[in-house]
Amino acid sequence: MRGWFGLVGLLLALVIVGTLVRKQMTAVRVTLPTLETPAIGPANASPTPGNVAQQNQQIQQQMKQAVESAMQARPMPDDK
Repeated sequence: MRGWFGLVGLLLALVIVGTLVRKQMTAVRVTLPTLETPAIGPANASPTPGNVAQQNQQIQQQMKQAVESAMQARPMPDDK
């Protein structure tokens, strides 16, 4: 009898979690914004290799600066 209650409880928990996951996934799917780009203008042109390389290098430099600033030792507060 204990085994049946355990199995029923487990199935009930699985159903509850499944419905919550399904509700969450449909809510996320509905609220995702769509990306619309204008059909005219330089923003729609394909990037040149030089621009991509420059952007890549800039991102690498920003990440390097962020890591270096995170690794700097901060002064510890005085214990009172």
